[in-house]
Amino acid sequence: MIRVSFLAFFCGALAVRTAAWGQAARTPTSAPAALITRIVINADLGRDTISRHIYGQFAEHLGRGIYDGVWTKEGTGQWHLRDDVIDALRRIQVPNVRWPGGCFADYYHWRDGIGPASRRPRMVNTIWGNVVEDNSFGTEEYFELVRRIGAEPFVVGNVGTGSPREMTEWWEYLNHPGGSSLADERKANGHATPYNVRRFGVGNESWGCGGAMRPEFYADQYRRFAEFLRSYNDSTRPFRIATGPNVDDVNWTDVMMREAGRMIDGLDLHYYTVVGPWAHKGSATEFHEREWFLAMQRALRMEELVTHHAAIMDKYDQRKRVALIVGEWGMWHDVEPGTNPGFLYQQNTLRDALVAAISLDVFNRHADRVRGANIAQMVNVLQSMILTRGPRMLLTPTYHVFELYTVHHDAVMLPVTVTDASHYVFATDSVPAVSASASRDRGGIVHITMSNIDPNESRTVVAQLRGVRVTAATGRILTAPAINSYNSFEQPDAVRPAPFVGARAGDGQLTVTLPPKSIVVLELR
Repeated sequence: MIRVSFLAFFCGALAVRTAAWGQAARTPTSAPAALITRIVINADLGRDTISRHIYGQFAEHLGRGIYDGVWTKEGTGQWHLRDDVIDALRRIQVPNVRWPGGCFADYYHWRDGIGPASRRPRMVNTIWGNVVEDNSFGTEEYFELVRRIGAEPFVVGNVGTGSPREMTEWWEYLNHPGGSSLADERKANGHATPYNVRRFGVGNESWGCGGAMRPEFYADQYRRFAEFLRSYNDSTRPFRIATGPNVDDVNWTDVMMREAGRMIDGLDLHYYTVVGPWAHKGSATEFHEREWFLAMQRALRMEELVTHHAAIMDKYDQRKRVALIVGEWGMWHDVEPGTNPGFLYQQNTLRDALVAAISLDVFNRHADRVRGANIAQMVNVLQSMILTRGPRMLLTPTYHVFELYTVHHDAVMLPVTVTDASHYVFATDSVPAVSASASRDRGGIVHITMSNIDPNESRTVVAQLRGVRVTAATGRILTAPAINSYNSFEQPDAVRPAPFVGARAGDGQLTVTLPPKSIVVLELR
Protein backbone atom coordinates (compact mmCIF):
# COMPACT_ATOMS: atom_id res chain seq x y z
CA MET A 1 0.00 0.00 0.00
CA ILE A 2 1.19 3.49 -0.83
CA ARG A 3 0.09 6.34 1.41
CA VAL A 4 -0.35 9.39 -0.80
CA SER A 5 0.41 12.87 0.50
CA PHE A 6 -2.21 15.58 0.81
CA LEU A 7 -0.81 17.26 -2.30
CA ALA A 8 -1.40 14.11 -4.34
CA PHE A 9 -4.61 12.91 -2.76
CA PHE A 10 -7.76 12.61 -4.81
CA CYS A 11 -8.38 14.85 -7.73
CA GLY A 12 -10.77 14.44 -10.56
CA ALA A 13 -13.91 15.57 -12.16
CA LEU A 14 -16.86 15.31 -14.51
CA ALA A 15 -20.59 15.61 -14.47
CA VAL A 16 -23.11 14.57 -11.91
CA ARG A 17 -26.67 13.99 -11.08
CA THR A 18 -28.38 13.91 -7.72
CA ALA A 19 -31.95 13.45 -6.61
CA ALA A 20 -31.78 16.81 -4.91
CA TRP A 21 -30.40 18.81 -7.83
CA GLY A 22 -31.56 16.89 -10.89
CA GLN A 23 -28.32 17.32 -12.86
CA ALA A 24 -27.70 14.91 -15.71
CA ALA A 25 -24.62 12.72 -15.32
CA ARG A 26 -22.24 12.13 -18.19
CA THR A 27 -20.16 9.00 -18.57
CA PRO A 28 -16.45 9.22 -17.78
CA THR A 29 -15.60 8.74 -21.44
CA SER A 30 -17.47 11.94 -22.34
CA ALA A 31 -15.65 14.05 -19.76
CA PRO A 32 -12.30 15.78 -20.22
CA ALA A 33 -9.55 13.52 -18.90
CA ALA A 34 -8.33 16.32 -16.61
CA LEU A 35 -11.61 16.13 -14.71
CA ILE A 36 -11.47 12.40 -13.93
CA THR A 37 -9.91 10.91 -10.80
CA ARG A 38 -8.98 7.23 -10.89
CA ILE A 39 -8.43 5.40 -7.63
CA VAL A 40 -8.04 1.88 -6.28
CA ILE A 41 -9.91 0.80 -3.15
CA ASN A 42 -8.25 -2.22 -1.56
CA ALA A 43 -11.07 -3.76 0.43
CA ASP A 44 -8.91 -6.84 1.08
CA LEU A 45 -6.04 -4.91 2.72
CA GLY A 46 -7.84 -3.26 5.63
CA ARG A 47 -5.93 -3.52 8.91
CA ASP A 48 -6.35 -0.45 11.13
CA THR A 49 -9.59 0.49 12.87
CA ILE A 50 -10.92 4.03 12.53
CA SER A 51 -11.49 4.96 16.15
CA ARG A 52 -14.88 6.48 16.81
CA HIS A 53 -13.03 8.90 19.11
CA ILE A 54 -11.84 10.76 15.99
CA TYR A 55 -15.38 12.17 15.99
CA GLY A 56 -15.12 13.66 19.49
CA GLN A 57 -16.58 17.00 20.59
CA PHE A 58 -15.30 19.86 22.72
CA ALA A 59 -17.26 21.87 25.30
CA GLU A 60 -15.36 24.70 26.97
CA HIS A 61 -16.56 27.31 29.43
CA LEU A 62 -16.49 29.86 26.63
CA GLY A 63 -19.23 32.23 25.52
CA ARG A 64 -22.51 30.36 25.06
CA GLY A 65 -20.96 26.94 24.61
CA ILE A 66 -22.02 25.70 28.03
CA TYR A 67 -24.40 28.38 29.30
CA ASP A 68 -27.35 28.70 26.88
CA GLY A 69 -25.73 25.96 24.77
CA VAL A 70 -26.17 22.72 26.69
CA TRP A 71 -27.12 24.34 30.03
CA THR A 72 -30.13 26.65 30.10
CA LYS A 73 -32.76 28.35 32.23
CA GLU A 74 -35.31 28.31 29.41
CA GLY A 75 -38.77 27.17 30.48
CA THR A 76 -38.09 26.65 34.19
CA GLY A 77 -36.00 29.61 35.31
CA GLN A 78 -33.56 27.12 36.81
CA TRP A 79 -30.42 25.75 35.19
CA HIS A 80 -30.94 22.40 33.45
CA LEU A 81 -29.66 20.44 30.45
CA ARG A 82 -31.27 21.14 27.07
CA ASP A 83 -33.19 18.10 25.86
CA ASP A 84 -33.21 19.25 22.21
CA VAL A 85 -29.42 19.64 22.10
CA ILE A 86 -28.90 16.29 23.81
CA ASP A 87 -31.22 14.53 21.34
CA ALA A 88 -29.36 16.07 18.39
CA LEU A 89 -25.96 15.06 19.77
CA ARG A 90 -27.15 11.51 20.32
CA ARG A 91 -28.01 11.27 16.63
CA ILE A 92 -24.38 11.86 15.62
CA GLN A 93 -23.19 9.26 18.15
CA VAL A 94 -20.78 11.56 20.00
CA PRO A 95 -18.01 9.32 21.37
CA ASN A 96 -16.43 11.74 23.87
CA VAL A 97 -16.67 15.36 25.04
CA ARG A 98 -13.51 17.26 26.01
CA TRP A 99 -14.12 19.50 29.07
CA PRO A 100 -13.70 22.04 30.82
CA GLY A 101 -11.25 23.48 28.26
CA GLY A 102 -9.28 24.65 26.37
CA CYS A 103 -7.56 27.59 27.96
CA PHE A 104 -10.21 27.62 30.69
CA ALA A 105 -8.97 24.25 32.00
CA ASP A 106 -5.78 25.78 33.41
CA TYR A 107 -7.80 28.31 35.39
CA TYR A 108 -10.40 25.82 36.59
CA HIS A 109 -10.37 24.49 40.14
CA TRP A 110 -12.61 21.48 40.32
CA ARG A 111 -13.81 22.03 43.88
CA ASP A 112 -15.52 25.21 42.74
CA GLY A 113 -17.90 23.06 40.68
CA ILE A 114 -19.15 20.42 43.15
CA GLY A 115 -21.74 20.40 45.90
CA PRO A 116 -24.91 22.52 46.10
CA ALA A 117 -24.94 25.11 43.32
CA SER A 118 -25.96 27.89 45.73
CA ARG A 119 -22.69 27.42 47.64
CA ARG A 120 -20.35 27.35 44.68
CA PRO A 121 -17.97 30.31 44.39
CA ARG A 122 -18.12 32.67 41.42
CA MET A 123 -15.10 33.63 39.35
CA VAL A 124 -14.30 35.97 36.47
CA ASN A 125 -13.55 34.14 33.24
CA THR A 126 -10.63 36.36 32.20
CA ILE A 127 -9.79 34.11 29.26
CA TRP A 128 -13.15 34.42 27.52
CA GLY A 129 -15.03 37.70 27.76
CA ASN A 130 -14.46 38.65 31.42
CA VAL A 131 -17.88 37.30 32.31
CA VAL A 132 -18.76 35.98 35.76
CA GLU A 133 -18.72 32.18 35.91
CA ASP A 134 -21.13 30.93 38.56
CA ASN A 135 -19.87 27.32 38.42
CA SER A 136 -23.42 25.99 38.25
CA PHE A 137 -22.13 23.63 35.55
CA GLY A 138 -19.46 21.51 37.19
CA THR A 139 -18.37 17.91 37.59
CA GLU A 140 -21.77 16.36 38.32
CA GLU A 141 -23.50 18.32 35.56
CA TYR A 142 -20.82 17.41 33.00
CA PHE A 143 -21.13 13.71 33.78
CA GLU A 144 -24.90 13.89 33.50
CA LEU A 145 -24.41 15.49 30.06
CA VAL A 146 -22.06 12.79 28.74
CA ARG A 147 -24.26 10.05 30.25
CA ARG A 148 -27.32 11.35 28.44
CA ILE A 149 -25.47 11.82 25.17
CA GLY A 150 -24.00 8.33 25.42
CA ALA A 151 -20.44 9.66 25.29
CA GLU A 152 -17.29 8.94 27.27
CA PRO A 153 -15.72 11.64 29.44
CA PHE A 154 -12.51 13.42 28.42
CA VAL A 155 -11.46 15.60 31.35
CA VAL A 156 -8.61 18.12 31.13
CA GLY A 157 -6.79 18.84 34.38
CA ASN A 158 -5.26 22.10 35.58
CA VAL A 159 -1.47 22.26 35.25
CA GLY A 160 -1.11 26.03 34.66
CA THR A 161 -2.52 27.30 37.99
CA GLY A 162 -3.04 23.97 39.71
CA SER A 163 -0.89 21.43 41.53
CA PRO A 164 -0.27 17.69 41.37
CA ARG A 165 -2.25 17.36 44.59
CA GLU A 166 -5.30 19.15 43.18
CA MET A 167 -5.27 17.03 40.03
CA THR A 168 -4.75 13.79 41.94
CA GLU A 169 -7.60 14.55 44.32
CA TRP A 170 -9.95 15.24 41.40
CA TRP A 171 -8.88 11.92 39.88
CA GLU A 172 -9.69 10.16 43.16
CA TYR A 173 -13.03 11.96 43.47
CA LEU A 174 -13.92 10.79 39.95
CA ASN A 175 -12.71 7.22 40.11
CA HIS A 176 -12.23 5.74 43.58
CA PRO A 177 -14.90 3.05 44.13
CA GLY A 178 -15.55 3.99 47.77
CA GLY A 179 -14.20 4.16 51.27
CA SER A 180 -11.96 7.20 50.88
CA SER A 181 -13.05 10.62 52.05
CA LEU A 182 -13.16 11.94 48.50
CA ALA A 183 -15.24 8.99 47.31
CA ASP A 184 -17.60 9.55 50.24
CA GLU A 185 -17.86 13.22 49.26
CA ARG A 186 -18.80 12.19 45.72
CA LYS A 187 -21.48 9.91 47.19
CA ALA A 188 -22.82 12.76 49.31
CA ASN A 189 -23.05 14.84 46.13
CA GLY A 190 -25.34 12.26 44.56
CA HIS A 191 -23.09 9.75 42.81
CA ALA A 192 -22.15 6.71 44.85
CA THR A 193 -20.57 4.81 41.96
CA PRO A 194 -17.32 6.03 40.40
CA TYR A 195 -17.38 7.88 37.08
CA ASN A 196 -14.65 5.60 35.68
CA VAL A 197 -12.81 8.31 33.78
CA ARG A 198 -9.96 7.13 31.57
CA ARG A 199 -9.23 9.98 29.12
CA PHE A 200 -7.47 12.65 31.11
CA GLY A 201 -5.58 15.63 29.69
CA VAL A 202 -2.60 16.83 31.70
CA GLY A 203 -2.99 20.54 30.97
CA ASN A 204 -3.91 22.32 27.75
CA GLU A 205 -1.74 24.28 25.32
CA SER A 206 1.04 24.43 27.87
CA TRP A 207 3.15 26.21 25.23
CA GLY A 208 0.65 29.11 25.34
CA CYS A 209 -2.38 29.96 27.49
CA GLY A 210 -1.69 26.94 29.71
CA GLY A 211 1.56 28.33 31.10
CA ALA A 212 3.81 29.61 28.26
CA MET A 213 6.22 26.72 28.89
CA ARG A 214 9.18 25.48 26.90
CA PRO A 215 8.86 21.83 25.83
CA GLU A 216 11.68 20.70 28.14
CA PHE A 217 9.99 22.34 31.13
CA TYR A 218 6.55 20.99 30.26
CA ALA A 219 7.96 17.49 29.72
CA ASP A 220 9.21 17.53 33.31
CA GLN A 221 5.92 18.98 34.56
CA TYR A 222 3.96 16.38 32.62
CA ARG A 223 5.99 13.53 34.11
CA ARG A 224 5.47 14.96 37.59
CA PHE A 225 1.69 15.36 37.26
CA ALA A 226 1.07 12.16 35.30
CA GLU A 227 2.94 10.03 37.82
CA PHE A 228 0.15 10.58 40.36
CA LEU A 229 -2.72 9.49 38.09
CA ARG A 230 -2.87 5.94 39.40
CA SER A 231 -5.31 3.20 38.51
CA TYR A 232 -7.84 1.96 41.08
CA ASN A 233 -8.96 -0.96 38.89
CA ASP A 234 -8.99 -1.98 35.23
CA SER A 235 -11.81 0.42 34.40
CA THR A 236 -9.85 3.43 35.68
CA ARG A 237 -6.52 2.71 34.02
CA PRO A 238 -5.66 6.25 32.86
CA PHE A 239 -5.26 7.20 29.23
CA ARG A 240 -2.99 10.17 29.86
CA ILE A 241 -3.00 12.87 27.19
CA ALA A 242 -0.11 15.31 27.07
CA THR A 243 -0.09 18.76 25.53
CA GLY A 244 1.14 18.27 21.99
CA PRO A 245 2.46 20.64 19.35
CA ASN A 246 1.04 23.92 18.17
CA VAL A 247 0.55 23.41 14.42
CA ASP A 248 4.00 22.57 12.95
CA ASP A 249 6.18 22.74 16.07
CA VAL A 250 7.99 19.48 15.41
CA ASN A 251 10.56 20.27 18.10
CA TRP A 252 7.79 20.11 20.74
CA THR A 253 6.79 16.66 19.50
CA ASP A 254 10.39 15.47 19.48
CA VAL A 255 11.12 16.69 23.01
CA MET A 256 7.90 15.27 24.45
CA MET A 257 8.39 11.85 22.88
CA ARG A 258 12.05 11.72 23.89
CA GLU A 259 11.63 12.95 27.47
CA ALA A 260 8.19 11.64 28.44
CA GLY A 261 7.01 9.28 25.73
CA ARG A 262 6.93 6.20 27.95
CA MET A 263 4.36 7.94 30.20
CA ILE A 264 2.20 9.35 27.38
CA ASP A 265 -0.85 7.61 25.94
CA GLY A 266 -1.97 10.45 23.68
CA LEU A 267 -0.23 13.56 22.32
CA ASP A 268 -2.57 16.50 21.65
CA LEU A 269 -2.00 18.44 18.36
CA HIS A 270 -3.89 21.71 17.78
CA TYR A 271 -4.47 23.25 14.34
CA TYR A 272 -7.14 25.67 13.13
CA THR A 273 -8.05 26.46 9.53
CA VAL A 274 -7.83 30.26 9.30
CA VAL A 275 -8.28 32.07 5.99
CA GLY A 276 -7.04 35.57 6.83
CA PRO A 277 -4.42 36.95 9.23
CA TRP A 278 -5.06 36.20 12.89
CA ALA A 279 -6.33 39.71 13.67
CA HIS A 280 -8.72 39.73 10.69
CA LYS A 281 -9.68 36.15 9.95
CA GLY A 282 -12.58 37.06 7.70
CA SER A 283 -16.34 36.63 7.80
CA ALA A 284 -17.93 33.23 8.20
CA THR A 285 -20.62 34.03 5.61
CA GLU A 286 -19.46 36.95 3.44
CA PHE A 287 -16.63 35.69 1.24
CA HIS A 288 -15.68 34.96 -2.36
CA GLU A 289 -14.05 32.08 -4.20
CA ARG A 290 -10.55 33.21 -3.13
CA GLU A 291 -11.47 32.69 0.54
CA TRP A 292 -13.11 29.38 -0.36
CA PHE A 293 -9.93 28.21 -2.07
CA LEU A 294 -7.70 29.30 0.81
CA ALA A 295 -9.91 27.42 3.27
CA MET A 296 -9.61 24.21 1.24
CA GLN A 297 -5.86 24.67 0.81
CA ARG A 298 -5.28 25.23 4.53
CA ALA A 299 -7.58 22.40 5.55
CA LEU A 300 -5.55 20.07 3.33
CA ARG A 301 -2.48 21.05 5.33
CA MET A 302 -3.77 18.71 8.03
CA GLU A 303 -2.38 15.82 5.95
CA GLU A 304 1.11 17.34 6.07
CA LEU A 305 0.94 18.08 9.80
CA VAL A 306 -0.29 14.61 10.76
CA THR A 307 2.32 12.97 8.52
CA HIS A 308 5.23 14.99 9.91
CA HIS A 309 4.30 14.64 13.59
CA ALA A 310 3.54 10.93 13.16
CA ALA A 311 6.98 10.41 11.61
CA ILE A 312 8.64 11.92 14.70
CA MET A 313 6.48 9.79 16.95
CA ASP A 314 7.48 6.72 14.92
CA LYS A 315 11.12 7.45 15.74
CA TYR A 316 10.46 6.85 19.43
CA ASP A 317 7.40 4.59 19.21
CA GLN A 318 7.56 2.19 16.30
CA ARG A 319 4.71 0.11 17.72
CA LYS A 320 2.45 3.19 17.56
CA ARG A 321 1.37 2.78 21.15
CA VAL A 322 1.01 6.54 21.64
CA ALA A 323 -2.02 8.01 19.88
CA LEU A 324 -1.96 11.32 18.08
CA ILE A 325 -4.99 13.24 19.36
CA VAL A 326 -6.05 16.27 17.32
CA GLY A 327 -7.62 17.90 20.34
CA GLU A 328 -8.63 21.18 18.69
CA TRP A 329 -9.36 21.68 15.00
CA GLY A 330 -11.80 23.40 12.68
CA MET A 331 -12.42 26.77 11.01
CA TRP A 332 -11.88 29.97 12.97
CA HIS A 333 -13.56 33.11 11.57
CA ASP A 334 -14.23 36.58 12.91
CA VAL A 335 -17.15 36.60 15.34
CA GLU A 336 -20.61 37.48 14.09
CA PRO A 337 -21.19 41.26 14.06
CA GLY A 338 -22.65 42.58 17.29
CA THR A 339 -21.56 39.63 19.45
CA ASN A 340 -19.02 39.58 22.27
CA PRO A 341 -15.53 39.12 20.70
CA GLY A 342 -14.61 36.86 23.61
CA PHE A 343 -17.49 34.48 22.91
CA LEU A 344 -16.20 33.25 19.50
CA TYR A 345 -19.71 32.88 18.07
CA GLN A 346 -19.67 32.34 14.31
CA GLN A 347 -22.00 31.07 11.60
CA ASN A 348 -21.31 27.87 9.71
CA THR A 349 -21.59 27.49 5.93
CA LEU A 350 -21.10 24.85 3.27
CA ARG A 351 -17.43 25.93 3.28
CA ASP A 352 -17.10 24.78 6.90
CA ALA A 353 -18.72 21.47 5.98
CA LEU A 354 -16.15 20.80 3.23
CA VAL A 355 -13.31 21.66 5.63
CA ALA A 356 -14.75 19.19 8.15
CA ALA A 357 -15.00 16.44 5.53
CA ILE A 358 -11.42 17.00 4.32
CA SER A 359 -10.11 16.88 7.90
CA LEU A 360 -12.06 13.77 8.87
CA ASP A 361 -10.83 11.99 5.73
CA VAL A 362 -7.25 12.76 6.79
CA PHE A 363 -7.87 11.37 10.28
CA ASN A 364 -9.51 8.25 8.84
CA ARG A 365 -6.63 7.59 6.47
CA HIS A 366 -4.14 7.90 9.35
CA ALA A 367 -6.08 5.55 11.62
CA ASP A 368 -2.85 3.79 12.58
CA ARG A 369 -1.71 6.84 14.57
CA VAL A 370 -4.67 9.27 14.85
CA ARG A 371 -7.00 7.70 17.38
CA GLY A 372 -8.82 10.73 18.69
CA ALA A 373 -9.86 14.26 17.70
CA ASN A 374 -12.14 16.99 19.03
CA ILE A 375 -13.60 19.64 16.75
CA ALA A 376 -13.80 23.11 18.29
CA GLN A 377 -16.50 23.36 19.47
CA MET A 378 -19.78 21.57 20.09
CA VAL A 379 -22.39 24.34 20.52
CA ASN A 380 -22.37 28.10 19.77
CA VAL A 381 -18.56 28.40 19.61
CA LEU A 382 -16.32 28.36 16.51
CA GLN A 383 -17.15 25.51 14.06
CA SER A 384 -20.00 24.07 16.05
CA MET A 385 -22.52 21.32 15.47
CA ILE A 386 -25.43 23.32 16.86
CA LEU A 387 -26.47 26.96 17.26
CA THR A 388 -29.09 28.07 19.78
CA ARG A 389 -31.12 31.23 20.26
CA GLY A 390 -33.32 31.15 23.33
CA PRO A 391 -35.55 28.06 23.03
CA ARG A 392 -34.67 27.60 19.34
CA MET A 393 -31.97 25.34 17.95
CA LEU A 394 -30.55 24.66 14.50
CA LEU A 395 -28.16 22.09 13.05
CA THR A 396 -25.19 23.44 11.11
CA PRO A 397 -23.78 22.03 7.84
CA THR A 398 -20.89 20.65 9.90
CA TYR A 399 -23.37 18.70 12.04
CA HIS A 400 -24.61 16.98 8.90
CA VAL A 401 -21.05 15.99 7.94
CA PHE A 402 -20.60 14.32 11.32
CA GLU A 403 -23.90 12.51 10.83
CA LEU A 404 -22.89 11.28 7.36
CA TYR A 405 -19.53 10.08 8.69
CA THR A 406 -20.96 7.94 11.51
CA VAL A 407 -20.59 5.01 9.10
CA HIS A 408 -16.82 5.10 9.75
CA HIS A 409 -17.04 4.78 13.55
CA ASP A 410 -14.92 1.80 14.66
CA ALA A 411 -14.86 0.44 11.09
CA VAL A 412 -11.76 -0.98 9.41
CA MET A 413 -9.96 1.62 7.29
CA LEU A 414 -9.60 0.49 3.67
CA PRO A 415 -6.52 1.77 1.80
CA VAL A 416 -7.27 4.05 -1.14
CA THR A 417 -4.61 4.75 -3.74
CA VAL A 418 -4.79 7.48 -6.37
CA THR A 419 -3.62 6.30 -9.80
CA ASP A 420 -4.62 9.34 -11.87
CA ALA A 421 -5.57 12.67 -10.30
CA SER A 422 -6.35 16.25 -11.21
CA HIS A 423 -6.60 19.55 -9.38
CA TYR A 424 -8.98 22.38 -8.62
CA VAL A 425 -7.16 25.40 -10.04
CA PHE A 426 -7.65 28.93 -8.77
CA ALA A 427 -5.58 31.78 -10.21
CA THR A 428 -2.02 30.43 -10.30
CA ASP A 429 -2.46 27.84 -7.52
CA SER A 430 -4.17 24.49 -7.22
CA VAL A 431 -5.20 21.83 -4.72
CA PRO A 432 -6.52 18.26 -5.05
CA ALA A 433 -10.13 18.42 -6.17
CA VAL A 434 -11.45 15.30 -4.44
CA SER A 435 -10.98 14.02 -0.90
CA ALA A 436 -12.03 10.54 0.19
CA SER A 437 -11.76 7.76 2.74
CA ALA A 438 -13.22 4.25 2.91
CA SER A 439 -14.03 1.66 5.55
CA ARG A 440 -15.67 -1.72 6.14
CA ASP A 441 -18.00 -2.00 9.12
CA ARG A 442 -18.55 -4.98 11.39
CA GLY A 443 -21.30 -6.25 9.11
CA GLY A 444 -18.91 -6.35 6.17
CA ILE A 445 -20.48 -3.35 4.41
CA VAL A 446 -18.10 -0.96 2.65
CA HIS A 447 -18.69 2.80 2.96
CA ILE A 448 -16.92 5.56 1.07
CA THR A 449 -17.02 9.29 1.78
CA MET A 450 -16.03 11.61 -1.08
CA SER A 451 -15.94 15.38 -1.43
CA ASN A 452 -15.60 17.58 -4.49
CA ILE A 453 -14.03 20.80 -3.24
CA ASP A 454 -14.19 22.49 -6.65
CA PRO A 455 -17.12 24.95 -6.43
CA ASN A 456 -17.45 25.25 -10.22
CA GLU A 457 -16.93 21.91 -11.96
CA SER A 458 -18.49 18.49 -11.49
CA ARG A 459 -15.98 15.71 -10.92
CA THR A 460 -16.02 12.01 -11.71
CA VAL A 461 -14.27 9.39 -9.62
CA VAL A 462 -13.61 6.00 -11.23
CA ALA A 463 -12.70 3.47 -8.55
CA GLN A 464 -11.31 0.02 -9.13
CA LEU A 465 -12.60 -2.25 -6.36
CA ARG A 466 -10.32 -5.01 -5.12
CA GLY A 467 -11.26 -7.68 -2.62
CA VAL A 468 -14.98 -7.02 -2.68
CA ARG A 469 -17.82 -7.80 -5.09
CA VAL A 470 -20.20 -4.88 -5.51
CA THR A 471 -23.35 -4.71 -7.62
CA ALA A 472 -25.01 -1.57 -6.27
CA ALA A 473 -24.20 1.71 -4.53
CA THR A 474 -26.61 3.94 -2.64
CA GLY A 475 -25.85 7.18 -0.91
CA ARG A 476 -26.62 10.66 0.32
CA ILE A 477 -25.24 14.06 -0.60
CA LEU A 478 -24.67 17.37 1.19
CA THR A 479 -24.47 20.43 -1.04
CA ALA A 480 -26.20 23.79 -1.55
CA PRO A 481 -26.76 26.46 -4.19
CA ALA A 482 -23.95 28.77 -3.02
CA ILE A 483 -20.53 28.40 -1.43
CA ASN A 484 -21.73 30.50 1.52
CA SER A 485 -25.11 28.82 2.01
CA TYR A 486 -25.92 28.31 5.69
CA ASN A 487 -28.72 27.40 8.06
CA SER A 488 -30.31 30.33 9.87
CA PHE A 489 -33.07 30.47 12.46
CA GLU A 490 -35.30 31.78 9.66
CA GLN A 491 -34.24 29.00 7.24
CA PRO A 492 -32.89 26.16 9.40
CA ASP A 493 -32.90 23.56 6.60
CA ALA A 494 -31.17 25.47 3.81
CA VAL A 495 -28.26 23.00 3.90
CA ARG A 496 -29.18 19.42 4.64
CA PRO A 497 -28.48 15.93 3.20
CA ALA A 498 -30.50 14.51 0.31
CA PRO A 499 -30.55 11.19 -1.56
CA PHE A 500 -27.73 10.71 -4.07
CA VAL A 501 -28.07 8.77 -7.33
CA GLY A 502 -24.84 9.67 -9.08
CA ALA A 503 -23.04 6.35 -8.51
CA ARG A 504 -22.89 3.17 -10.62
CA ALA A 505 -21.27 -0.11 -9.61
CA GLY A 506 -20.50 -3.33 -11.44
CA ASP A 507 -17.71 -5.46 -12.94
CA GLY A 508 -15.29 -4.50 -10.18
CA GLN A 509 -15.65 -0.78 -10.79
CA LEU A 510 -17.43 2.13 -9.14
CA THR A 511 -18.12 5.34 -11.04
CA VAL A 512 -19.25 8.37 -9.05
CA THR A 513 -20.16 11.76 -10.47
CA LEU A 514 -19.81 14.46 -7.83
CA PRO A 515 -21.52 17.84 -8.18
CA PRO A 516 -19.49 20.96 -7.42
CA LYS A 517 -18.93 21.75 -3.71
CA SER A 518 -20.46 18.50 -2.48
CA ILE A 519 -19.95 15.75 0.08
CA VAL A 520 -21.21 12.24 -0.62
CA VAL A 521 -21.40 9.08 1.47
CA LEU A 522 -21.86 5.77 -0.35
CA GLU A 523 -22.85 2.31 0.83
CA LEU A 524 -21.66 -0.50 -1.43
CA ARG A 525 -23.66 -3.71 -1.76
